[in-house]
Amino acid sequence: MYYNNETTVFQNGKWLKAKDAKASMYNQTLHYGIGVFEGIRSYKNVNGCNIFRAKEHYDRLLYSAEKMHIEVPYTVEELVGITYQLLDKNNLSDAYIRPLVYQGMNMALTPASETNVFIGAWEWAKYLGNEPLNVMISSYQRPNPKSCVMEAKVVGHYTNSVLATTEARKLGYDEALLLDIHGYVAQGPGANFFYEKDGVLYTPPAGNILPGITRATIMELAKELEIRVIESHFTVDEVYDADYAFFAGTAVEITPIGAINGEKFKANWEESAGHSIYQMYRTKVQHNEYQGLTIV
Repeated sequence: MYYNNETTVFQNGKWLKAKDAKASMYNQTLHYGIGVFEGIRSYKNVNGCNIFRAKEHYDRLLYSAEKMHIEVPYTVEELVGITYQLLDKNNLSDAYIRPLVYQGMNMALTPASETNVFIGAWEWAKYLGNEPLNVMISSYQRPNPKSCVMEAKVVGHYTNSVLATTEARKLGYDEALLLDIHGYVAQGPGANFFYEKDGVLYTPPAGNILPGITRATIMELAKELEIRVIESHFTVDEVYDADYAFFAGTAVEITPIGAINGEKFKANWEESAGHSIYQMYRTKVQHNEYQGLTIV
């Protein structure tokens, strides 16, 4: 589903067929998870396509790499340009884009001297679909923020996400919601969390979450719509009393949650503040952000 014989990818300054891209079995990322990545979406529009918040995503990629002591030999502008070329070479407009910075051969617990950069893209429908989700409170917690760099998008961090989602699916749920080490609601395995009560949106603050780019976009759009957003710690019991809730992230975009641990939300999603923001979000993602970009 990710590539075929004609798919082109970018790897270390070269354009290759996806089937020809290779990585060492001794690379540090494979063994220890020392690597960083991004998930980015592009959207078709009248000018071709727009890579939504490309600069912000690549800013975070370089920030994550710096936090993990990895040197990336490209600027944000270069990475944005390469990504537009990638879409053009694959004749893609509505696409999911995966940049990955991975390490070279190194079995020591120190950064490798070799850095590799891979970028691929494929058509990928909205992750988790469009229907309201049946969510469970995971038995797995978000990692202690003193044990890793929470605001960095690190390959190894996502073992926690895989465990939480796998548990939820095995128990008949669509997705999981994780708590932090203090028992407050944190986020989903791959998306931020919002709930709505009396027209006000609530979302966990930075610290125990990955403060997502879609999350920031929602907060901007809410301000335009004069919808109040409160960043605060809250418990599951407070969420049970909410009118509605939703996940937000690049892959899931904005996806409604219908129930948590069997407790159904009473309000109608189509009448919620979250749905109004989603409608505005769908329009915003198509607007070109790099109209003056020169791609060489």
